[in-house]
Amino acid sequence: MGIVDSLKQALGSFVVGSPAKAQAIGIDIGSSSIKMVQLRRAQGAAVLETYGELSLSVYGETDVGRAVQLPAEKIAEALTDLRKEAGITTPVCGVAIPYRASMVSIISLPDVGAAQLAKMIPIEARKYVPVPMKEVQLDWFIIPEEESRLLEMSADESEGQPQNATASGGSTFAKVEVLLAAIYRDTLESYHKAVTAAKFQPQFYEIEAFSAMRSLSEVHKAPYAIVDFGAASTKFYAIELGLVRASHLIPRGGQDVTLAISRSLGISVAKAEELKREIGLAGGGGNGGAVSAAAQTVLDGILSEIKHALTAYYKRHHRALEYAVIMGGGAQLPGLEDAALQEWGISVRRADPFAKTRAPAFLDPVLREVGPEFAVAVGLALRHVAHE
Repeated sequence: MGIVDSLKQALGSFVVGSPAKAQAIGIDIGSSSIKMVQLRRAQGAAVLETYGELSLSVYGETDVGRAVQLPAEKIAEALTDLRKEAGITTPVCGVAIPYRASMVSIISLPDVGAAQLAKMIPIEARKYVPVPMKEVQLDWFIIPEEESRLLEMSADESEGQPQNATASGGSTFAKVEVLLAAIYRDTLESYHKAVTAAKFQPQFYEIEAFSAMRSLSEVHKAPYAIVDFGAASTKFYAIELGLVRASHLIPRGGQDVTLAISRSLGISVAKAEELKREIGLAGGGGNGGAVSAAAQTVLDGILSEIKHALTAYYKRHHRALEYAVIMGGGAQLPGLEDAALQEWGISVRRADPFAKTRAPAFLDPVLREVGPEFAVAVGLALRHVAHE
């Protein structure tokens, strides 16, 4: 199954259905850990069977929480170990492609028919892909007319002029909106090598932004932001009508917070990671204030850059993103929600992806707590086992 099928499912799930599979797992290979979620479809619901996370630090011979770059062989070893630890029982899976290895744009082209568009798009794509085309796998998806029309109406209301008007204003021409996606071939090959070496059967590879979006319980009407706090980087996505309208990558994340605490307090990275998770921005007695102050030196910059992204979206589209959903391991940092609310000026909440699954009630508190870290993996598994 090609990447385009994955993108069609990610976007088209709000418009058309697709056959559901009985059982599948989502695999999210992050920079510091791997997450897996196994779901089963039963009586029209996605039932949580098992989930698990495994730090990659031991495979990279570094401290917990640190980002590592591992060869496919080591990733395969970690996947095999997590499969055993989590009690995974099916090889059928979907795999997330990291944002840093992809490029996504929405472009507007004349509506000249599917056959002619198929010839035009690869040529037009060269304007948006800053590397030789042979280095990427290119796919595209024509956005359904209803979504495209609503986006145009939103733009018309904001800008006060017809979206399709010519310069003279005397006539209009038909256009189509096309989602353009390019993924680095070397990343696809490396992930495929690792996953298949671990005896999994990947059915699709999906850019992580779409998996994250699917895991949320949003109705995709009000524009909102997703902010994914990872170990090595922080990702920002502006979502409108179920489409990623803008994105931004900040090359700083949880490991930078840990290192700042380690340097400031003169303690080991392992101890700093522990204090970060316990205290974060919440402060408190003892060395709590020092821990929070050190964490703040990094997080102030990240939160400020997200604020600039929010402002840039407003300036470009003349409408604000109404709220933000935070996810990733960094979203569990104590005090982060309050700090983000104060900096961004919009409501902020943590992702709760397991809310879209059925699980024993006694697990609810645990699943809400760990949920932000598993958003991408849940979204991948949901694609296989449940209609949106």
